[in-house]
Amino acid sequence: MIVFDLICQPAGHRFEGWFASSEAFTAQQQRGLVDCPHCGTTAVSKAPMAPAVPKKGNQLPTPAQPAPVAAGLPPEAQAVMDKLAKLQAEALQQSRWVGEDFAEQSRAIHYGEREAEPIHGKATLEEAKELLEEGVAIMPLPFPVVPPDQAN
Repeated sequence: MIVFDLICQPAGHRFEGWFASSEAFTAQQQRGLVDCPHCGTTAVSKAPMAPAVPKKGNQLPTPAQPAPVAAGLPPEAQAVMDKLAKLQAEALQQSRWVGEDFAEQSRAIHYGEREAEPIHGKATLEEAKELLEEGVAIMPLPFPVVPPDQAN
């Protein structure tokens, strides 16, 4: 996974985007799948970023010190992000990955066509909007999820 600082035009809203690679960002951008969470425009580009300079080997996080979710955050914000990441990981252990079938599976559960269970997967912005309009209870995850077949 790679994190890019993104900016929309002309409003100039800055936000982060997580992608499998630089090529994945470009492909999603060309298909109009990258949009600003503040105003919804798809006129989004990479914002200038400071280079990621790794710490010295003797300064790497230890198991008792979790790796930071987002470098440069104030300690209080970092603690919240760490807690949120931990809660998401725990929730996903109790949930079933349905991949690209997320919208279809969510509808089936909502309309009682299949047994209710916690699920997670992928949905396009349009699919998510349609689900919400239908009253299907969904929410985006705060951190990207690697599909089980792509996990190390």
